[in-house]
Amino acid sequence: MLKLIERARQPHGCRAAARSRASAPIRGSHGSRAFHVSRAWLALSLIAQAAQAAATPASAPAQASASSAQPATADDTGDSASLAPVVVTAQGTRASLDPDLPSSVSTVTADQFQYWNVVTPEDVLKYAPNMAVRKRFIGDVNSTIAVRGTSNAQTARGLVYADGLLLSNFLGNTFTFAPRWSMVFADDIEQVDVIYGPYSALYPGNSIGATVAITTQMPTHFKADAKVQGFTQHFDLFGVNRSFNGTNTTATIGDRIGRLSYLIGADHLENTSQPLQFATLPQSTTPASARDRPVTGAYFYNDQNNTRTAVLGVSNEGIERTFQDQLRLKLAYDLTPTLQAGFTLGYWHQKYNSDTQTFLRDANGNPVYSGLVNIGGFEYNLPAATFAPSAGSSENFLYGLSLRTRNQTGWNGEAIASYFDITQSIARTANSGVPGDGPGTITYGDGAGWKSLDLRTTWTPPSADAGIAAHWLSFGYHYDNYLLDNETYNTPAWRDGGNAAFANAFGGRTQTQAVYAQDAWRFLPRWKFTYGVRYENWNAYDGMRAVGATSLAYGDASESHWSPKASISFDATSNLLLRASIGRAYRFPTVGELFQGQINGLSIVNNNPNLKPEDDLSKELTAEWQQGNGVYRFMLFQDDVRNTIFSQTNTTVIPNVTNFQNIDKVRSRGIETSYEGQDVLVRGLDLAANVAYTQSKILANSGNPASVGKYFYRIPLWRANVVATYRATEKAAVTLAARYSGRQYNTLTNTDTNPDTYGGTSTYAVVDAKLTYRPTKKTEIGVGVDNLFDHRYFVFHPYAGRTFYLEGRIGI
Repeated sequence: MLKLIERARQPHGCRAAARSRASAPIRGSHGSRAFHVSRAWLALSLIAQAAQAAATPASAPAQASASSAQPATADDTGDSASLAPVVVTAQGTRASLDPDLPSSVSTVTADQFQYWNVVTPEDVLKYAPNMAVRKRFIGDVNSTIAVRGTSNAQTARGLVYADGLLLSNFLGNTFTFAPRWSMVFADDIEQVDVIYGPYSALYPGNSIGATVAITTQMPTHFKADAKVQGFTQHFDLFGVNRSFNGTNTTATIGDRIGRLSYLIGADHLENTSQPLQFATLPQSTTPASARDRPVTGAYFYNDQNNTRTAVLGVSNEGIERTFQDQLRLKLAYDLTPTLQAGFTLGYWHQKYNSDTQTFLRDANGNPVYSGLVNIGGFEYNLPAATFAPSAGSSENFLYGLSLRTRNQTGWNGEAIASYFDITQSIARTANSGVPGDGPGTITYGDGAGWKSLDLRTTWTPPSADAGIAAHWLSFGYHYDNYLLDNETYNTPAWRDGGNAAFANAFGGRTQTQAVYAQDAWRFLPRWKFTYGVRYENWNAYDGMRAVGATSLAYGDASESHWSPKASISFDATSNLLLRASIGRAYRFPTVGELFQGQINGLSIVNNNPNLKPEDDLSKELTAEWQQGNGVYRFMLFQDDVRNTIFSQTNTTVIPNVTNFQNIDKVRSRGIETSYEGQDVLVRGLDLAANVAYTQSKILANSGNPASVGKYFYRIPLWRANVVATYRATEKAAVTLAARYSGRQYNTLTNTDTNPDTYGGTSTYAVVDAKLTYRPTKKTEIGVGVDNLFDHRYFVFHPYAGRTFYLEGRIGI
């Protein structure tokens, strides 16, 4: 279950940097560079032995402070193989909680999501209040989050951290810039906190939607663990009727030896997605002529605008076969009982092949890929690139260093530096769908990355129950730098060929420096006032575009803004908290929004170097009440955003221009309610339920006046989740859950009147289930299903059909 708490997270910041290009060709198969789990496990064992030898065997464990104590688990205490219960943390001890986060927080722990169908880290968020994850298939690298008035296309409005290291990819602000979830193993997660809104000065304006803080585990004794998952779905739509399968294998090893703790892991995922995109053309009204080749095999349906449309096959982003390998090393060393240094190394390598398929056949049964064809007596013209396949490879490193003090009271400080390095990013695309290794293009994106530095100091009063006039103080500095560098070349052989003629390039940098201060002041026994301010200076520079021998350079841009925050809370009773919060936040443009785009001849589209930052004023009223074994929450919220950055068509100029533009004003407001309880009605039944209503509307849009008064892009009116886990015995548990998303629009003008179809964005209700059984203390078996009733629903692309899971785990 989810649990609501109000607690402090460690400060996090943005990261940025760049790396030189690695231009190795992409192979059609997985290739020898992939890390296989057996070899990875051997490497991990050797590293673990080296770590044990390096540590001082006779050194006594350092005395840990209360803030660093590790909670006991079933594996740590006794021989019981029983499953852990869900723990709901109430608000009765709020006085002892760090007040740096004057906003509501929804938390899920490992003891809770172990009963869910979880393969990758984003699955942990699937039942969070007023949130949705756009995960089209297992292994989807474009899994974005949507929360409140932020759509799943606005990726720069969501912060995702793992142990203080930024996983959010702020090189751009659309589907292809999803958080880098693969830098975390789902099995290593201790808990995930979702912090709603930009009400804390500790976070940048990217927190307009929410901040997701992932905390991973560190071992207190020797542990080794291996897990294997298999999953399959049967998918039936248009001309595709088949099963798609995948596997995921994870192995970890860790220990605490004296002052040193380490955790090392390897993960290998393979999966084949359902068709994500189909080749379509509007139903033709042009009669066929003698030159048109008669074909059969097309399907017809009504698209999102209720227009009759022909489906010709599976195109571009089609059936994706993905191979992903991860390695992760996490070290912590206690320099003193209250000073700890940490190091994190993450490695993620991905290869993919996106296959296409034509449904069309001529009179002799031969596949047809392009040209003029006759379908049902009408003429259709298929471009050569309609069924063009693609393949790609990406290699990424995450480096993190930290130094923290851990005093229970008084002053504490921390420094966190990180570097996300994209050492390889290659995408190869054919020019046509004809089988073979014909001509195509190669795009290199490996000259990109981000780095950051965060410094923070805090003051905690001498006792957890400090009286009137107590202050909790926070001061900090933040720096980040982002680099984007993309180049595209033509190639005579799209699968394995080298660079031929230069096609185009774009690049640029952004840099942000910020300082902030925040104070939480208990000025009366039941009243606390939290106030703060963040100052940010943002710069964009070195922006450029090139096509052939022609290049364009953009001028530098700079913005500086103050972001004040304030929140007041009242302990109406020992179990009831009332809070009002307000905060201003500025979300600065990303490198991609400013400089990335497409070049058609000498015309440059899909970029805007003159964007203004998003200017948000957020407000919320919250009531949180603990009653019996459960916690209730009720919230009203409103976000007023000026200069929302979004890709739209400016209809006020001729010819129309489509690129990232500022929408003058968007208002989102709504209501959220939730309940979480343990042993509800009967012992062993844990329940969480949440319902949210959000109305997000465009109030002013000078670039597209027809959108004024319309609902904003992909913000559903209703979201609801319910998840119930029944621990029937000490060894067995059953989970039943449901997810609902209401009416939303795929266009800013709300012209999509038929959303529940391919190309639209569906209303949906899906049911998930899982049976978990632990035969012994160190073994576990799970059988589950997502989308139990095989509901066909869409986020333009089809979501996965009914998916079955089988998993096994063993530890030593």
